[in-house]
Parts: sequence; C-alpha cells; structure tokens
Amino acid sequence: MSSNNNVARYFDTMDYGPAPESDTDAREWLARHAEGFGHFIDGRFTLAAEGAHFDTAEPATGQRLARIAQGSAKDVDAAVAAARAAQPGWFALGGHGRARHLYALARMVQRHARLLAVVEALDNGKPIRETRDLDVPLAARHFYHHAGWAQLQEREFADQVPLGVVGQIIPWNFPLLMLAWKIAPALALGNTVVLKPAEFTPLSALLFAELAAQAGLPRGVLNVVTGDGATGAALVAHEGVDKIAFTGSTEVGRLIRTATAGTGKSLTLELGGKSPFIVFDDADIDAAVEGVVDAIWFNQGQVCCAGSRLLLQEGIADDFIARLKRRMQTLRVGSPLDKAIDMGSLIDSTQLERVRSLVAAGVREGASCYQAPGALPPGGSFFPPTLLTGVQPASTVATEEIFGPVLVTMTFRTPDEAIALANNTRYGLAASVWSETIGLALGIAPQLQAGVVWVNATNLFDAGVGFGGYRESGYGREGGREGCYEYLKPRAWAQRKPRSAAASVVANEAADAKNESALALPAIDRTAKLFIGGKQVRPDGEISSGIFAANGQRAGEVGTGNRKDIRNAVAAARSASGWSSATPHRRAQALYYLAENLSARAGEFAVRIASLTGVAAKAAQAEVDASVSRLFAYGAWADKYEGTVHVPPLRGVALATVEAIGVVGVVCPDEAPLLSLVSLLAPNLAMGNRTVIVPGERHALVATDFYQVLETSDLPGGVVNIVTGPAAGLVRTLAEHDDVDALWVFGAKELSRDAERLSVGNLKRTLVDHGLATDWHDPASGEGAVFLRHATQVKNIWIPYGE
Repeated sequence: MSSNNNVARYFDTMDYGPAPESDTDAREWLARHAEGFGHFIDGRFTLAAEGAHFDTAEPATGQRLARIAQGSAKDVDAAVAAARAAQPGWFALGGHGRARHLYALARMVQRHARLLAVVEALDNGKPIRETRDLDVPLAARHFYHHAGWAQLQEREFADQVPLGVVGQIIPWNFPLLMLAWKIAPALALGNTVVLKPAEFTPLSALLFAELAAQAGLPRGVLNVVTGDGATGAALVAHEGVDKIAFTGSTEVGRLIRTATAGTGKSLTLELGGKSPFIVFDDADIDAAVEGVVDAIWFNQGQVCCAGSRLLLQEGIADDFIARLKRRMQTLRVGSPLDKAIDMGSLIDSTQLERVRSLVAAGVREGASCYQAPGALPPGGSFFPPTLLTGVQPASTVATEEIFGPVLVTMTFRTPDEAIALANNTRYGLAASVWSETIGLALGIAPQLQAGVVWVNATNLFDAGVGFGGYRESGYGREGGREGCYEYLKPRAWAQRKPRSAAASVVANEAADAKNESALALPAIDRTAKLFIGGKQVRPDGEISSGIFAANGQRAGEVGTGNRKDIRNAVAAARSASGWSSATPHRRAQALYYLAENLSARAGEFAVRIASLTGVAAKAAQAEVDASVSRLFAYGAWADKYEGTVHVPPLRGVALATVEAIGVVGVVCPDEAPLLSLVSLLAPNLAMGNRTVIVPGERHALVATDFYQVLETSDLPGGVVNIVTGPAAGLVRTLAEHDDVDALWVFGAKELSRDAERLSVGNLKRTLVDHGLATDWHDPASGEGAVFLRHATQVKNIWIPYGE
C-alpha cells in the first residue's frame, strides 16, 4: 500500500473517496428499450402515432440516455379514450378493490427501490442519496397513504363522486415523486389518469408504468404519453379530460388556466416560489445553517419551495454568514451516482445558462457573490453552491425564481419587518421560521402568506399533509384529506343541468300609466344606491337602469356600477382586513344577528321577491325562511369549520390551519335572488373574507333592500360591498383586478369563461358554475362544506419537537 493511499492519511485529511452506486440494472433496462420507448396506453407500450421521437441526455455527462416517443394529438386521444373506457369499471371496483391495487403499487415501489433510484439519478442529475433516501420512500408512502383513503372513501366522502379522466402534467425536478403525488389520490378515489411527464425526465414514469402493469393494475387506468410542450397542450385541450393537475412554472400555469377557461375542467396548479428562510437572533445558528443547506442546495436548488431568500436578524447576520461560508466549503459537487456528494447536475445547459445570467444580474445590481471553492466535474451542467449578499428587496435575484443553487440574503430588525420582507413577493408557496422561542415562531407563521410553514425545519413533506401555495404559487392542495377533494366533486353538483334561459320581462307602460293619478300624491322617491365601505353611495357614472316586476311594471331603479365603483369597493374590502383576524365567535354572532334582522323584515322581502319573480306568496316566504336558516347554518359553521393536527411519520406535528382567502368577488345568479345571494355571501363572512357582491341583474332590488339589513347588523364597513349593474362588464373588472384574491361567479356560461380566462393576472382562485343551475333550496347543492372549502385556504405549519 502506497503512503498516499494509506488509512492514516484519510484519518488525517478526512477526504472522501468515491462511493459509486452501481448502474448495471438501470443500464440493462435501458438496453432492453434501446430502439426507443413508446407511449404506455391501455396497459401496453405503443408506437407513436406519427412516428416522431427525440433523445434525452444525462444531465451529468451530456451523453445520450434514451430515445423517447414524441406524443401527438392522436396519441393523447388514444390515451384519453383508454382512460375513459376504464374509468367506470375502476370506480365500480369499490374502495377496497382500489385500496388493494394501491397497496400493491406501494409494495412494487419498495421492491424496485434501487432500480427506480438509479434511473431517477441518471435521468435527472440529482444525487443518488436524495433519490434513494427521499424520493423513492416518499413515493411509496403516497401509495400506502392513499390506499387508506380508497378504503375509507364510501364513508369519508359519501357525498362526493370522482371527476372522471384526469390529465396530469409533471415537472423534471422530482419526476417519480410528482408522479406519486398525483397518481395516488386520483386512482384511489376512482379516477383514471393520462400522465404527461417532463420531456427531460420521462424514464421513471415509463418504468413505473411498466412495473405497474406487472403488478396487475388494470388496463387503461394509468396511461403515460411522452413528449414536449405540444403534447401537454394537446392533453390540456382534450375535451375528454375532466381535470388538469399541473406542477411547473407560473408562466405555463397561466397558459393552462387560459386554455381551460370555460371548459368545465377542474384545475389545480402547483407553481413557482421564492420562499423566505427567516432566522431570528435567538435561533440555534448551527442548526439553522444546516437548514439553509437543505433549503437551497437540496436537488441543486431546483425545488419550487426552495428557501432561496435568507432573512437574517441584524444582530446575528455577520456571524451567520461567516458560518454559512465555512459550511459551503465542505459541500461536494459531483457525479449523481456518487453516494458521497452533496450536489449533482442542473437539468441541462439551458437551465445552467439561466442560473449564470441571473447571478450576473444580481452582481450588476450591487450584490456580492461568494461561491464554494472546488473544481466542478468536467462535462454536464454543474454549478457551484452560490451565496449573494447585500441584496436589495427589489432586485432581480430577490424577486425572480432562479431555480438553481443560489441563495440571496437580506437583513431585518424587528419581527414586523421580517414579515414584510417575507411577504414581499408575488409567490406564496413555503417559508421557514427559525427561533428557539416557540411563541415567536408560532406568532409569525400565521402572518406569512404561504401554504406551508416549517418551524426550525425545512423541506418536510408527507403524503398525509397537504402541500400547495397562495397567490402566484397556484391553488389546490396535494396530499392529505384536503388533497383528496381535488379529485372529487359533490354528488349533488354532478347532477346539475344547464339553467333555462329566463323569459324576458316586457315593460308594461300601460300598467304604469294606470297607476298614475293627478289627484294622488306620488310616492316618495327611494333611490337605490350602491353599498361601499358601509355606506350608500351613488354610482360613479351617475347612471341608473330600471328593474321591472314580473308583470312588466317598473319596480324601481338601481345604479349602474362601473370600473371605478368596483375599484372603490375592492379598496374598501381590502381595508377591512380586521374581519379576517376577528375571532370565529365574533363572526358567528354577526351572522346570527344578520339572520335576526332579516327575519324581522321577512314579510317585506317576501313581497318584494313575489313581485319581482312572479312566484306565489308562499314560495316567496319559503325563500326568505330558507335564507334566514342559511345564515344560521353558516353562523353555526363559523366557529366549527376548523383545521386539524396531522401526525406525519416524524417526531412532530403539522397544524393544518384554515385561513380566510382575503377579498372575494361574488357574482350572483338571477334565480332565488335572496337565497342565492345569502348562500354565496354567508360562507365568505363565516370564514373571514371580505366581499364585493354583484347581484343578479333582473332582481337587483332584493340586494339593495338587503343592504339595509346589513346596515343594522353590526358588520364593519367594507366587509360587504354591493355594486349593481350588468354582470358581464363587472365580472371582467373583478377578474382583472389584482387586489381581488378569489372570484365566485354563478350565472350565464359566458360569465364563468370570462372569470376563469381573465383571472390569470394574479391567478386568483375561482368558483364558477359554467351555466349549470344550482338548487339553492337543497342544502346538498346550495350549502355546506364545499362552499367553506372554497372560502378558505389551508396552511400547514410543521412543528418538529424533541432534541
């Protein structure tokens, strides 16, 4: 043994030697498909309909890895047809039958764990330690967990039915894990799937499909179509798809939202992030430094929830940066199959160039750049761990998602300043808070606009804990009970039919003239105004339009609201933020009081409803009574629709807290004018949202009567705002307004399309009916948890405990 390679030298230097993982089995599998992979459709591999293929490469070497089929519209059509044919039988199999299949998939992942881990490392460029120790075990966990939901579906989701055929588009940063996150809940709850993996990393999806068929998964239940963005666009546009679930960039998410607008497709989006990593001066600094390593250099920083913005309290900033730089010097960049490296390769040269250019932009804008020393491997798309200090909050690197191993640093003085910096982003996916004072950490967490908050930890995930974002990080949740609802729809809503066109009311001028008398005193004019900020106000345009009773007689006039009126209403709603922080008990009491005051004027409202709609007096009274009951129902829910405590497989808990969305625009239909308004307003009030209401045009006087009830019901100004006028124009204004956080639209099908299409600016959440009529008198359709879920967003706060 030479002196240069003896054991003593390694003890002295503590150098790592190479520890390569064998890729023999993976290479043999690839060799069996050397002529090229087809799509996996209806339980078997099929040739590309148009014969097109493309090559994929190993990110770490740039060498050719596999020949992949390029999917066309014909391939997508075949896959959707197979999924559609298989879906009824798959659902009819029952919860227990599906649970057994998902259990088999979980065991299959575990049996082939080494092969899946190596294929993933080759295909993606991430370290084998990460694919082996995180990606594969967590993928198996998702199938185990959702096997349980399949078993319990008939009891826990008795009022829900599956959506049908689900199109799923996954990214290249976690190909196998994202596959499991999406496939497991969809299949568990009775849907069938067409999956489109990223063009850079299709191999783990193809291997999974092959193994799933061997494990006995029925034909057509899972289909995989490979290809580029055009393939994904064909899947999004396919009329036979009932839902699209997408994980990827915010830019592509906007395109998908636009493409699906008005189609009736359900949609969940898990998009980009610029997550803050907040360290207070009482934190365990060494632990927080290790947290930073996991937050930003895990998977080379190619993580949507990467802690890419380090916010340090001023008193510890210099010490923390010094320790972090020392720790960066020990990070090793190398071959993904080396079990002793910390970072592998970026996905390809294009991503590498993007990271380089953004770092250069940060330096030009005044940041100081520090990169970990050490030679990078030859070839491939490697980039060193990078730290940018002296970054300004408005700089490019502080606002744009870099999606690489680049950390930017800023400082703060007070907790309020930390919150302001953390929320100074258009994203809202995740955040980390580090403090040894648990009261401080738990006080900060609810104020962070993010779907996931880790306390003294980072990058914790579990199948039983929902994951998803706020704002431009998308909407919807994956994992846990909340994720199950993304693949279901209310049984009552599945039976809705298109609403009938309302018969137009013909103005009856003769009836008006008959009621006029030269000898009679005219009625005192009552001008129905808009209701903004707790006050009755005239419309900005000083225009009114007539409202006619069922017999054609003019019943009154309402103001015609315009863009400025909506702007004022949204501003009033935004300023009433105290309602969102009010206690649930306070909100419950307000709803009960509102019901009390409405009940006191029940006769008046019944007469108004009968006059405007033409229904019998008894039916009008029933609508008022149902409205009072609905206010009571949501008063009851206000302090009972709560979060839960998840117990993931670690020492700690995750608190799933239910939070208000913020400002919600609500557009009401013409039918059941009082009950529909109350049914859409009350869940938002109960959950702490502030609203801008656009009443149904035909019977808007019911809403202007209702604001008189609001005035006497102890609601803060701005919590409820009412703007009357033509729905088409007001929907567009609400949808385009970036200070509106969500939009509910019930009415004509075109209104739903416009609401979804025009809301892409800030990716606001939408609840629309696509022109399908809701039976507002039926509690299964017009009341309950489905509205509460849409009126809230779930934040999961992870709290590890113990030493």
